[in-house]
Amino acid sequence: MSAEAADREAATSSRPCTPPQTCWFEFLLEESLLEKHLRKPCPDPAPVQLIVQFLEQASKPSVNEQNQVQPPPDNKRNRILKLLALKVAAHLKWDLDILEKSLSVPVLNMLLNELLCISKVPPGTKHVDMDLSTLPPTTAMAILLYNRWAIRTIVQSSFPVKQAKPGPPQLSVMNQMQQEKELTENILKVLKEQAADSILVLEAALKLNKDLYVHTMRTLDLLAMEPGMVNGETESCTAGLKIRTEEMQCQVCYDLGAAYFQQGSTNSAVYENAREKFFRTKELIAEIGSLSLHCTIDEKRLAGYCQACDVLVPSSDSTSQQLTPYSQVHICLRSGSYQEVIQIFIEDNLLFSLPVQFRQSVLRELFQKAQQGNEALDEICFKICACNTVRDILEGRAVSVQFNQLFLRPNKEKIDFLLEVCSRSINLEKASDSLKGNMAAFLKNVCLGLEDLQYVFMISSHELFITLLKDEERKLLVDQMRKRSPRVNLCIKPVTSFYDIPASASVNIGQLEHQLILSVDPWRIRQILIELHGMTSERQFWTVSNKWEVPSVYSGVILGIKDSLTRDLVYILMAKGLHCSAVKDFSHAKQLFAACLELVTEFSPKLRQVMLNEMLLLDIHTHEAGIGQSGERPPSDLISRVRGYLEMRLPDIPLRQVIAEECVAFMLNWRENEYLTLQVPAFLLQSNPYVKLGQLLAATCKELPGPKESRRTAKDLWEVVVQICSVSSQHKRGNDGRVSLIKQRESTLGIMYRSELLSFIKKLREPLVLTIILSLFVKLHNVREDIVNDITAEHISIWPSSIPNLQSVDFEAVAITVKELVRYTLSINPNNHSWLIIQADIYFATNQYSAALHYYLQAGAVCSDFFNKAVPPDVYTDQVIKRMIKCCSLLNCHTQVSLQSYIDLCCVLRYFRALWKNRFWCKRFEI
Repeated sequence: MSAEAADREAATSSRPCTPPQTCWFEFLLEESLLEKHLRKPCPDPAPVQLIVQFLEQASKPSVNEQNQVQPPPDNKRNRILKLLALKVAAHLKWDLDILEKSLSVPVLNMLLNELLCISKVPPGTKHVDMDLSTLPPTTAMAILLYNRWAIRTIVQSSFPVKQAKPGPPQLSVMNQMQQEKELTENILKVLKEQAADSILVLEAALKLNKDLYVHTMRTLDLLAMEPGMVNGETESCTAGLKIRTEEMQCQVCYDLGAAYFQQGSTNSAVYENAREKFFRTKELIAEIGSLSLHCTIDEKRLAGYCQACDVLVPSSDSTSQQLTPYSQVHICLRSGSYQEVIQIFIEDNLLFSLPVQFRQSVLRELFQKAQQGNEALDEICFKICACNTVRDILEGRAVSVQFNQLFLRPNKEKIDFLLEVCSRSINLEKASDSLKGNMAAFLKNVCLGLEDLQYVFMISSHELFITLLKDEERKLLVDQMRKRSPRVNLCIKPVTSFYDIPASASVNIGQLEHQLILSVDPWRIRQILIELHGMTSERQFWTVSNKWEVPSVYSGVILGIKDSLTRDLVYILMAKGLHCSAVKDFSHAKQLFAACLELVTEFSPKLRQVMLNEMLLLDIHTHEAGIGQSGERPPSDLISRVRGYLEMRLPDIPLRQVIAEECVAFMLNWRENEYLTLQVPAFLLQSNPYVKLGQLLAATCKELPGPKESRRTAKDLWEVVVQICSVSSQHKRGNDGRVSLIKQRESTLGIMYRSELLSFIKKLREPLVLTIILSLFVKLHNVREDIVNDITAEHISIWPSSIPNLQSVDFEAVAITVKELVRYTLSINPNNHSWLIIQADIYFATNQYSAALHYYLQAGAVCSDFFNKAVPPDVYTDQVIKRMIKCCSLLNCHTQVSLQSYIDLCCVLRYFRALWKNRFWCKRFEI
């Protein structure tokens, strides 16, 4: 391929660059820029980011001539910045859901206080003392917004939040985080002291019978005009965005209900108020309907609140028949009346009133109790699972894996109960043909899965079975069952497990263990384990093969599972899945992980998240090994899942370091620099060293076109890498009082060890990122005092030129790392002339002149179509030409050296082209 063709291919395959971000001060310079910016489909920065930037700049303290810190001045600049923040919030229609999600408590507190100020709420006046009905509509709405936010913030603060794990100590960041935490706590303290007043203000708002108005960008502009220029529009009772009375009351009722519900934990009588507000909210939503423009209520959460209130505040004159099924189930679970729960579930199979997810959560709760040793619940679990299964088949869903596990060892009691549930769950006179067909298919499949003909005859002779299936179908089914050869049941002693089935006498344990080692079919693995556990309950079958390895962070959780069969199955499925992933058998790995995920979802949320994390890593590997190699971008869903993993803050979830590495490398490889530099949460930079390193690499790459601008970020990256490559010396005082150096160890002050950094780098494929890393290490290698021959690299000028403490850097490790990196980068792209020159310089510096000349020639060949064209001067610089001549001289190729005295550079290149084609010289230079 010619150089021009290569350039054209690179140009067409390159990914688009991110457009430059608009800076906050530009909005001060151009008045109309804000509205233009906000009208964009995806403005960058986003509206909430603009609010933070405007208020941050407006609240910066000043320093006087005596170098004393003064409060932010009340000048025109700061007033305009505050107005801009208010206008952005007005663009978002003052939606507290959006503002609370993206703004911290101090920032939102400042924003709403500015709204109160510009809405002419007298400072220092208690809101509870103001009559909302006499205030201008925009003023009253500003007071409502502030007090709604106040009680919502109090409610939100009562929810538990996992504290971010502290990262490497950085004084400035820690001080900033501590200041924000203290400021938030102070604001919450004030809000809680005023909570009673805020509730009274909102209760008074429910008595208003007039529409309210909230400020828009236009009304804010009019308010900001100089006195005498206002045309009276802002004083009008209809200025701003109209909020209908019903919409306002709906939002206020919901927020008051949440506040009362939160207070109910300390005063149960308040639950009655919460119930009243929530049910009033439902009524208002029904009245408003689809006409609502500004009422944003999470109706699923509201339904949950209403159901909880039904349980917590049953009416005094109500009987159990008058309670909702949801409330009855909760009351029965609290009192331990599990038989009543079963009856409610059977009755609900006719009504379909309880959500399927709720029924499954009840079963999961009881199943966990049974797993903890309460064997009395085994029968209850089967009966509730049977009720849920009948509900599933009536609605056209497949039979769950859990029912198949619980029904693996049927008996007369189980068959009788299942037939009772089926009979009571369908009204044959009113049921549709589809319902009858689903029920008939289910009973037929149950019969086909039974080994004992006695149980088959129990079902086939039942009235429901006779009604649903025709005579021909029943006879055909019975004939099929008669022709079966019965198995011999040798399992006399029952095993304490939900997975029991009879073991086959024809297969011994050794053969089954051999099949277990070879199989990668999840269903077959499960069947083998069931048979093995039917033969003996004393063995731990996860130890059958020493090749089954599970990371230590997972093994403690898995081996803590009490049921031995479940423990073996989870361990083996994960171990085999990890092995298949390691050997790039991704299809089998996905099957194994999916089966393991389905299994652990029933009893362990912790292991469920572990499996989701492993499946994410598997999907990353699958994409990178498949369509990712051709340059096709990953689907947006995969990128979102990677972001979700990096931002995950679930407590006590065991995490593998390699997943964090792969996620950050994935984001760098696909140039998600915008997320890594601007959108990554602050706590991640402190808790995850790979995110910190990824952010610095992304920022350096993003700012690279402007060398001066990028040097600050480059310096931060330089300091991090220097710290990683540093060593700490260990000394010992001898008997003679002298201090001697024992050894040097890798410093623990870096964000990671050098081996971890090298492992992370070898997961990268993006050429620019690899070039930046290689350039940094080459520069670090060159700052040694004893360096005679420098190594050249691209972008080497952006790095600092010296290190304060040279003795602290392990330069031998740096040299080894440079060689490793060049070897890796050339394995990614062996035709990158810049990397080839670096490899040649390394050989030249270590006096390996034949190898050096080989790579110098190869660098020239790849960028000149094998010397058919002139080599670009930025490849064969004067220094490279001199080193090539010196290589020839030291290899005793004096004829080649003398050419430089007689012919110009072009002739030298042509001569090297002849050498390249000559087999003798190729052999001499090991080409």
